[in-house]
Amino acid sequence: MEHAETLRLAAFLAILAAMAAWEFAAPDRRAEIPSLIRWTNNLALVALDTALVRLLIPLLPLAAADMAAARNWGLLAPLPLWAALPLAFLLLDLLIWGQHRLMHAHPLLWRFHRMHHADTEVDASTGLRFHPLEILLSTLIKIAAILALGAPALAVIAFEIVLNATSLFSHANIRLAPATDRALRRLFVTPAMHRIHHSIRREETDSNFGFNLTLWDRLFGTYRAAPQDDPATMPLGIAEFRSKREAWLDRLLTQPFRTR
Repeated sequence: MEHAETLRLAAFLAILAAMAAWEFAAPDRRAEIPSLIRWTNNLALVALDTALVRLLIPLLPLAAADMAAARNWGLLAPLPLWAALPLAFLLLDLLIWGQHRLMHAHPLLWRFHRMHHADTEVDASTGLRFHPLEILLSTLIKIAAILALGAPALAVIAFEIVLNATSLFSHANIRLAPATDRALRRLFVTPAMHRIHHSIRREETDSNFGFNLTLWDRLFGTYRAAPQDDPATMPLGIAEFRSKREAWLDRLLTQPFRTR
């Protein structure tokens, strides 16, 4: 399990560095808030999230997969590994999509999730910007799903790596060639597609919930191909939280408990 966690961390750092370099070399949108401020505070939030998960949740997703395998628990336990792996991956991806949609639909959950949406400069670091209480709830839901499914450890580590990678990529402030974007969207969420989800217009925020596969948004009717405004200049974020001061860690942590 240690090697798997090391692999996940190495993949995360490599993709984060690649996205940061791409954004620095060829950003799609001009930033109004200095990147140093946003990245420092967003990364500080990641460190806090990680520490709280480790401190408060003794059973992490990979350990849950090992426990389920040892006890032969879960819906997928009777299946051979070649069938359980892709099914577990797809069902975990559907779970994250459904959880994301629930975060938008439930008023209390939205108060915590909207901190992610309040970022007015969407880039790779936005893919890391989640309130600690949302991260704790998300981790518990994921662990429960892994135990219920009996998801193989290999599927869990693959899913964790892909989820981290696609969250960074889909939020990245980069531009793909139109033909490349169209081709990728047939299966995967692109930055241009996910940026619509960060529009200041609520009807657009409530669309394109996926981080990884576009399948679920297309299947459940929440896919939106283009925003109403010009993609290059459309306003992002939450109307009530557009002050530059909102980029600082203290404001990020208290934002769910404020109205402005």
